[in-house]
Amino acid sequence: VQLVESGGGPVQAGGSLRLSCVASGRTFSSYAMAWFRQAPGKEREFVAQISWEGRRTYYSDSVKGRFTISRDNAKNTLYLQMNNLKVDDTAVYYCAAHSDYEQIGDPNDMNYWGKGTLVTVSS
Repeated sequence: VQLVESGGGPVQAGGSLRLSCVASGRTFSSYAMAWFRQAPGKEREFVAQISWEGRRTYYSDSVKGRFTISRDNAKNTLYLQMNNLKVDDTAVYYCAAHSDYEQIGDPNDMNYWGKGTLVTVSS
């Protein structure tokens, strides 16, 4: 699976952005998907995940209630709607695929990665 993120950019605190991740190659709908992020000088961290059919989702405590993960299997696209952005949300955001929804968590366990899109939140 090839993954390409887009939608990042500069935004002021309190603003919103929607990230997209377009998949090609193997069947997108076969995979559970996730968003991770990596801030400067920090380790890559889990943000949100979604099951292959979109019925199950899970969020990190830091984004719960502000971010929404979704997918459109007909368009081979994963989304991350980010609202009420904070300066601490500044990071490169990556989408990633895993064959097993229950195994998502550790970045090292993901099967495929995109190259990331930068989100910069200013105060």
